[in-house]
Amino acid sequence: MPHKDGVLLKTSNLSKVFVTGMGFSKSRLVAVNKANVEIGGSGTEIFTVAGESGSGKSTLAKMILGLLEPTEGSITFRNRDVTKIKGRRDRLWFMKEVQPVFQNPFDAFSPLNKVDDYFFETAINFGLVKNKAESAAFLEENLQLVGLTLRDIENRYPHELSGGELQRLSVARALMTRPSLLVADEPVSMIDASLRMSVVNLFKELKEKADINVMYITHDLATAYYISDRIAIMLRGTIVELGPVEKVLGHPLHPYTQILRNSVPQPDPTNKLETVKLSGLESKEFARRGCKFAGRCPSVRDICQTAEPEVVFEDGREVRCHLYGEQKQKTTA
Repeated sequence: MPHKDGVLLKTSNLSKVFVTGMGFSKSRLVAVNKANVEIGGSGTEIFTVAGESGSGKSTLAKMILGLLEPTEGSITFRNRDVTKIKGRRDRLWFMKEVQPVFQNPFDAFSPLNKVDDYFFETAINFGLVKNKAESAAFLEENLQLVGLTLRDIENRYPHELSGGELQRLSVARALMTRPSLLVADEPVSMIDASLRMSVVNLFKELKEKADINVMYITHDLATAYYISDRIAIMLRGTIVELGPVEKVLGHPLHPYTQILRNSVPQPDPTNKLETVKLSGLESKEFARRGCKFAGRCPSVRDICQTAEPEVVFEDGREVRCHLYGEQKQKTTA
């Protein structure tokens, strides 16, 4: 649920810089560049961060989860700067409130342990229950939230369950602490296509029935459009467009968003689509001055080569593009 004083989670100019190489060959890679996002400000929501591989979306998620330390900026959760919290008690509070759901469900459980034992131990270690007898009812309650029962997993090892079942169990594990935010990083990319929608629908149900906010990280615009309330499009570390999903994906403003949208396969085999070409571009685009998309943009201007675009508010969303910056200057001249 949204915090009574406003936004549940907010990042302010959040940046992550990785230094690669040594000596004269040392270089800086800005994986996330001044990301400003808010989640849960106007009600429980699914907020999606989408983009190509290497766009910085997973790095952003890891910083929010506390798995990576930001180079600059802050992360505020329930009005507390969580980049500065110290001590086991405060860290445990944040871990209970913000839970991850990772990409590979098979990595979430040890192949040597029975799945139900893992859940029982987690419940006891977090202090959620006092003993195994008490945790059985607690676990049953959590499993029902994801469409499973204790009987479904009792005395079974991870290899005896499908990828879809394991990912549902990963979500159930995350729900044990009664979080207000799930950070789901590519949660359906490692499971069969036939099972993906069951997991995607699960996030919608959790938002609607359990008042849980979801930060959904994906490169799949089809599922993003289906479940999102708002979406941020990332390109080489920078959020280039952010707003309601119907506007951003239905009528994209940024040329990069337009190409991404047009790259989604359509049922019409005669429809020839423009696709995003990536080979050899990653390092060049990260190092590029100005707009990171200037080398691929069909609407590139001279200014795009040298100046990084500022955020412009256009048609109910944020967009970083000189096309709209120029329009704004003309209207205010």
